[in-house]
Amino acid sequence: METIDAAVIGAGAVGLAVARALALGGRDVVVLEAADAIGTETSSRSSEVIHAGIYYPPGSAKARLCVAGKQALYRYCAERGVPHRNCGKLIVATAADQVPRLARLRAQAQANGVLDLRELTGAEAAALEPELRCVAALLSPSTGILDSHAYMLALQGDAEARGAVVVLRSPVAGGRVADGGIELDVGGAGPMRLRARAVVNSAGLHAQRLAAGIAGFPRGHVPPTYYAKGNYYSLAGRAPFAHLVYPMPNQAGLGVHVTIDLGGQARFGPDVEWIERIDYRVDPRRADGFYAAIREYWPGLRDGRLQPAYAGIRPKIVGPDAPAADFLIQGPAEHGVPGLVNLFGIESPGITASLAIADEVVGRL
Repeated sequence: METIDAAVIGAGAVGLAVARALALGGRDVVVLEAADAIGTETSSRSSEVIHAGIYYPPGSAKARLCVAGKQALYRYCAERGVPHRNCGKLIVATAADQVPRLARLRAQAQANGVLDLRELTGAEAAALEPELRCVAALLSPSTGILDSHAYMLALQGDAEARGAVVVLRSPVAGGRVADGGIELDVGGAGPMRLRARAVVNSAGLHAQRLAAGIAGFPRGHVPPTYYAKGNYYSLAGRAPFAHLVYPMPNQAGLGVHVTIDLGGQARFGPDVEWIERIDYRVDPRRADGFYAAIREYWPGLRDGRLQPAYAGIRPKIVGPDAPAADFLIQGPAEHGVPGLVNLFGIESPGITASLAIADEVVGRL
């Protein structure tokens, strides 16, 4: 049985950022990815937004890592030539009773260290975006967008330049806590058993199942698994806005918002659809709900302009009736297994926070 220094399970944005950080720190790293390409699940099925750090409770891991990660991500994209744009975002109140919630969001953002938000009247927001209907808004200048695939390729390139190896089609079927590390049963065309002195479980939607499959890991530290599917619709024709536009957030997500990709195309979503199993099909019948939600802030949306695009799934650790959970970054201090870090519930703002999460993981190891 081969012994390696460090194994990262999962080659999404967070897993690749962790692999890069470990490799830059001088560790020999193998990334084990079940799919035939990097970033095929949560990382490639997102809004591709660089979040500012507005929505998360002060003191939470999401708040702390989003704000630090945003700053690191903008620097990284500039240094590595990753396509991105600092386009800004408007959070809109479409009725008078929503205006106090804008003030609370701004106060929360300030507590998180996001000090650049500006309050706008409805007229000021309309001057920026003539198609927009709202009574008030918050302008977030530090929100942006990026090419998530180019970002992941850059992370992979950095890790490999320092000796890391990304191995595709290599699902981890289970493992066991052993002397000197963790033994992993790796499937694929050439099944093998590896012993790693350090293991980072960054398996996203499958992280809980993976942790539960490691014999000797205390099962009481594995949180439940819930899937919240988010459907997206693309817009036929010219994008109506230059900024991203977000309605008031809800308990499970940030509402059906409009984002713009780097090619100038608009897409709307995600909504929230709680599901029992992974399914990325977009039901065209959900369009009626999208039209109704979007027309709250863009009444000019005409029938027939929305087309089903894609869906992503949020790896939740709480169900539909519970308040949103924080990132759960679980190291030896929490679960007692040397050399193992589990990443549970890494949903939005996971890509924004990925470089900061990687630093946190290195610290936990």
